[in-house]
Amino acid sequence: MGLFGEIWVLFSFVIVFAQVGVSNSQNITCNTNDRKALEGLFIGLGSGIELWGSGVNNFTAINCCNLTGVACDSGRVVKLELADRKLTGSIFESLADLDHLKVLNLSQNFLNGTIPSRLFQLQKLEVLDLSFNEFTDSLPVEIDLPSLRVFDVSVNSFKGRIDTGICKNSTRITILNLAINYFQGNIPPGIGNCSSLQRLILNSNLLSGSLPDELFSLRNLSHLLLQENMFSGNLSDRVSNLSNLVQLDVSSNRLSGNLPDAFHNLRKLQQFSAHSNLFANHLPTSLSNCPTLEKLNLRNNSLDGSIDLNCTAMVKLSSLDLGTNRFHGPLPASLGSCRELTAMNLARNVFNSQVPESFKNLHLLSYLSISNSSVHNISATLSILQQCKNLSTLVLTLNFWDEELPADANLSFVSLKALVIANCRLTGSIPQWLFKSNSLQLLDLSWNRLSGSIPDWFGGIKSLFYLDLSNNTLSGQMPKSLTQLQSLVFRNVSLLDSSPDFPLFMKRDQSVRGLRYNQIVSFPPSLDLSYNNLTGTIWPEFGNLKKLHVFDLRSNFLQGSIPSELSGMTSLETLDLSYNNLTGTIPASLAQLSFLSKFAVAYNQLDGRIPTGGQFSTFPPSSFEHNKNLSCLDHSNSCPPDAVHQPEHIKKRHRNIGHVIGMAVGIASGTLLLLTVVFFIVSKANNRTQDDPEHSNIVSMNKDLDVTGSGSVYLFQNKDMITKELSIDDLLKSTNNFDQANIIGCGGFGLVYKAVLPDGRKVAIKRLSGDCGEMDREFQAEVEALSRAQHENLVLLQGFCKCKTDKLLIYSYMENGSLDYWLHEKIDGALSLDWATRLRIAQGAARGLAYLHQSCQPQILHRDVKSSNILLDENFEAHLADFGLARLIDPFQTHVSTDLVGTLGYIPPEYGLASVATFKGDVYSFGVVLLELITGKRPMDMCKPKGCRDLISWVRQMKIEKRETEVFDPFIYDKEHNEEMLLILEIACLCLNECPKVRPSTQQVVTWLDNVNIDWADKTV
Repeated sequence: MGLFGEIWVLFSFVIVFAQVGVSNSQNITCNTNDRKALEGLFIGLGSGIELWGSGVNNFTAINCCNLTGVACDSGRVVKLELADRKLTGSIFESLADLDHLKVLNLSQNFLNGTIPSRLFQLQKLEVLDLSFNEFTDSLPVEIDLPSLRVFDVSVNSFKGRIDTGICKNSTRITILNLAINYFQGNIPPGIGNCSSLQRLILNSNLLSGSLPDELFSLRNLSHLLLQENMFSGNLSDRVSNLSNLVQLDVSSNRLSGNLPDAFHNLRKLQQFSAHSNLFANHLPTSLSNCPTLEKLNLRNNSLDGSIDLNCTAMVKLSSLDLGTNRFHGPLPASLGSCRELTAMNLARNVFNSQVPESFKNLHLLSYLSISNSSVHNISATLSILQQCKNLSTLVLTLNFWDEELPADANLSFVSLKALVIANCRLTGSIPQWLFKSNSLQLLDLSWNRLSGSIPDWFGGIKSLFYLDLSNNTLSGQMPKSLTQLQSLVFRNVSLLDSSPDFPLFMKRDQSVRGLRYNQIVSFPPSLDLSYNNLTGTIWPEFGNLKKLHVFDLRSNFLQGSIPSELSGMTSLETLDLSYNNLTGTIPASLAQLSFLSKFAVAYNQLDGRIPTGGQFSTFPPSSFEHNKNLSCLDHSNSCPPDAVHQPEHIKKRHRNIGHVIGMAVGIASGTLLLLTVVFFIVSKANNRTQDDPEHSNIVSMNKDLDVTGSGSVYLFQNKDMITKELSIDDLLKSTNNFDQANIIGCGGFGLVYKAVLPDGRKVAIKRLSGDCGEMDREFQAEVEALSRAQHENLVLLQGFCKCKTDKLLIYSYMENGSLDYWLHEKIDGALSLDWATRLRIAQGAARGLAYLHQSCQPQILHRDVKSSNILLDENFEAHLADFGLARLIDPFQTHVSTDLVGTLGYIPPEYGLASVATFKGDVYSFGVVLLELITGKRPMDMCKPKGCRDLISWVRQMKIEKRETEVFDPFIYDKEHNEEMLLILEIACLCLNECPKVRPSTQQVVTWLDNVNIDWADKTV
């Protein structure tokens, strides 16, 4: 008996129908046929017992008119309303025997399968609501519902073409909602017959073709939602016929041409969204004078000309988004008359003007972005905008070239929570007036030329969790008050809820071209003071910042030792102290930072032994290079070439030679000292210039491949082997000399590039970081491990190459990138992964992991199983990737090391206690991936409220409350196989058991997953 079937069958024999009231208005016995129809519905349901009580064994003794959700008229059932009852199962044909039914509402349940065609023939049915379920297949060709007023099958998995029979026979219909399904093809002829239609909602399907003229004959339409399809052609000027239209959304399609000058007749229009299309030319006059319009979103088109909005007429306009177009001319002063504006995005246009004085009248304005729009006069801009007393988010990036940041003490932004004035080459110092913005949560003044010291008053801004002052010329000591930033100590402030779709500037990742936009809640808690001229020491009290994720002090003039107290920054993911003058040892306590994924102390004067344990075995040698007195064990994977531990007698001999040479060198070194200092300062300035994200490329990515050493390309003999012998020149040509435009990801030890080889084959080339004359151990280990690992669910290593300081790994190319990208990054990516695809991904990844654990010789422990290390080929088959953290182990060993590695959210609890990596740790991490697949959520999100940050704890709590089905991703929670999804949830929870010994082996997981879609009614996990 199955895991859940046994329970369901047990309770199915104990059926009771409740609520026979003392005073019952429905005391007429229901019709026999109706009773049988409801009995058929009950049999079809997988979980309807609690709905109608318990205690009655059959329907013959009850009055079905008294059942919850049932309403009768003269003994006939006329209403069946069972919305949001957590019902599962299918609808039986017998339900169509309720031939007097007027209202059928089964929405927001987990019903699946196909809908009986007879249900679409009920002559008296007025309301049919089956939305938010898991129904599949297509709608019937013949739909005969002459009394129908509401037809809602949204958020299911229907496919095929839209049936026109709805409009042929249901001329009274007022609401037609087919949103979020898989309907294809054109809007069919006959849609105009639905002359009473008020709401037509077709968004988020696969519909294509042009918008038919018939559509614009529906004069009663109030809501027309067509977004997120593939419609093409023009938006017809016949839209003016829709005089009752309140909301029109055609965004995220392929519409082109001019916006029609046809809005003059739309006197009720409140919302118009056409963003992310191909519209061009000017704003139509009728749209610019629409008196009822509240929200206008035309972002990401090719509109040009000036912004001529008549705010005198547009008295209700509250949200305006015209970003990423080609508007030019001065910022229009007329916008200051749009007094109801709360959000305005004008970024990425070309205005060549200053902010008009009239903007001071926008007293309700809360969000404003005019970044990258050639705006000048920052003093006047701030003086004007400070009068917008409700302003909470202000983004002014890439404007005001070479101006001075005003120090006017009279400036005051009392409501400001996010201020971004980055990459403007501003001069001056950090102004005192910022301290008045005591609600500030995010401040980005990076990529400017600000000088002076960092003010001590920053520590008094209690809500500040993101401070980026990088790439300036700030000097002096870091104020100790930064160690007391309350939001980085306790993180007990509520994060700013950003406006929907409102773009914000964020400095790009090192491996990505251009700038990136994010919601404020997505920013990691950060303190970035890199690329300045800061001096002094690192305060030990920085260890108090337990909620800090990124701490970046690289390229300054900091001295002294690295405080061991930094190990108190328990949430830290990035710690960069490189390019300073730090001395002493690297504290061993930093190995306790379990979530540390990037650590750099290169180009300092550190000595002593590089710590072992924790994450340190995962850091490349480049993290430690150019510290002449650092030493490490000769088997350390993090060991730079000049830091291998040497015997004492060799050290003494080197010291004696040093005495002789030192006298000669001493005189010359004194002469060169001044030049060296000057050169170092100039080099730092050049580094800042080269790192500018808008105007040039990152140095490490732009560096040419060093081909002066061995240039041989070694190929392995495997089934995907490259058929032609390759040279280093072939690799250079295939990546355009490793141009960053070809970067497709960042692996455990370096960047990954897409390459097309001379024979046309696509491959992925990982260019490992590090600078060793000999083959680094982590390079050699990965080569040896992967050359032995040959499985259809692993990313195959096809070859490798070493060119002096560069090491290259050649992998099979995965067309669809990572599972993480599809679940969490790609817009609508999760919608593309239906349940069958997600189950297949889980099965494939499990098989790959089981091969590493049990079949590969020698066996391999992955130690970093996560969704970003599961890559998908063109058929969405799963392949485990990134063995940069893998270690070969003997089949008889129970563990391999005491090094704690992994990624936040995937690390097993026992790793923090015993620091022992095991196969069962990989199983735990795979259990987290299973939760990601069925919930669509990240395993950890520190920016969410406390109860929602940890996915595992949340799922466990939902299980305790018997609310398992509520954890499913909405995009699959309405798909087929609900029981299978519950079983995957059980398998995930077994993998996530806190006791490693109780967790299943990977082979058990493979067996269970492969049998999920077989007859699980006779199996248990």
